[in-house]
Amino acid sequence: MTTPRRLPKSGAGAFFGVFLDPRAYTSLFFMLLSLATGIIYFTFSVTGLALSAGLSVLVIGIPFFLMFIALTRVVSLAEGRLIEAMTGERMPRRPVHQSNADGFWARVGQMLKDRRTWTTLAYLILMLPLGIVYFVMAVVGLAVSLAFIFAPLVEIASRFDWFDLPDDVHMSPPWLDSLWALPLMVLAGVLLLTLLMHLARGIGKLHALYAKALLVAPALSPAPPTIKT
Repeated sequence: MTTPRRLPKSGAGAFFGVFLDPRAYTSLFFMLLSLATGIIYFTFSVTGLALSAGLSVLVIGIPFFLMFIALTRVVSLAEGRLIEAMTGERMPRRPVHQSNADGFWARVGQMLKDRRTWTTLAYLILMLPLGIVYFVMAVVGLAVSLAFIFAPLVEIASRFDWFDLPDDVHMSPPWLDSLWALPLMVLAGVLLLTLLMHLARGIGKLHALYAKALLVAPALSPAPPTIKT
């Protein structure tokens, strides 16, 4: 039996406790990874739709389109597993076909009539702009916060001649000539990094809800029992 995680008692503990949450790190990694997945999903979707439209005048057009739709559903399941692993949000598997579907063509027709098939395509296409936004936010946040944290340390090291810097490189702004300002810059970097971790965790949760709305079909309510007379 696992003991419940003890919640931080103070506001500072709740604020800085985000560094103890593994979901914050995995969500931040998801933001960095989303640019690559967004490019792959966008290329796959646009290429598949373009080839399906171009081949529609040929006999091979219909089989190619059905194969593309089937692969789209497979990609949506893989994306759901990735989001579940990164954010911890449960992403149940979408049923491939209903129980009343009888035969191959019935399942194909049901797949084409399923709204989730088309919302999945929309999700894959929209992942590119979302991935760009997530990636830029993560990279800029990390770059600025880490620069604030380590720039004063590099400045101090250069003053003690631990290493030589080129004359045209100035590691810190002029107001850091006062040594008392160096800890303030480090503190500002730590605060920015903490805010970034909170932002990443929040984006991870919101994106999981967004993905669930587009990729996962709602659970089917069980059929009422039949009473035999």
